[in-house]
Amino acid sequence: MAKLVFGMNLSLDGYVDHQEMQISPVLFRHWTGQVSGLAGSVYGRRVYELMRYWDADDPGWSDDQSAFALAWRRQPKWIVSRTMTSVGPNATLVRDGVDALVRGLKTRLAGEIAVSGPCLAGNLTELGLVDEYRLYFNPAVLGRGRPFFAGARPALRFVASDQMDDHTIRLTYVPA
Repeated sequence: MAKLVFGMNLSLDGYVDHQEMQISPVLFRHWTGQVSGLAGSVYGRRVYELMRYWDADDPGWSDDQSAFALAWRRQPKWIVSRTMTSVGPNATLVRDGVDALVRGLKTRLAGEIAVSGPCLAGNLTELGLVDEYRLYFNPAVLGRGRPFFAGARPALRFVASDQMDDHTIRLTYVPA
């Protein structure tokens, strides 16, 4: 049975913004490894639209960027959106029944499934489907944006902390 994991970079004041925060090469390679090892990902529309950047090759990319793009393209993706009409390669559009989809994926797949997007993660938290939360705190204070916990505020139990690079710490929690 697969485990549904919600993990994202966030500011010290709890906001998620991929464009405001810069991550180190060490953390970038960590994310490549994470994505490479996933059984799949369930994306909310906003995060998926940002991540579509990795669908097309860019000759100016570093080796690390090319490796991430390859890992991202290989993983199966389920995109939850009522407004999108199409999605890219290796992706399935999900309009309704996300709870049944996630339950089915957790039963059918082995390993980890990432949930990407605070709003979607909040909805799945309310349904009791998120098995683990990984908060990657970056040394930035944004003061605005979408909070990591954009929906339900689950009761959590601390299980681990890891220093990811010289600036970032990951805190891992499971539902209490």
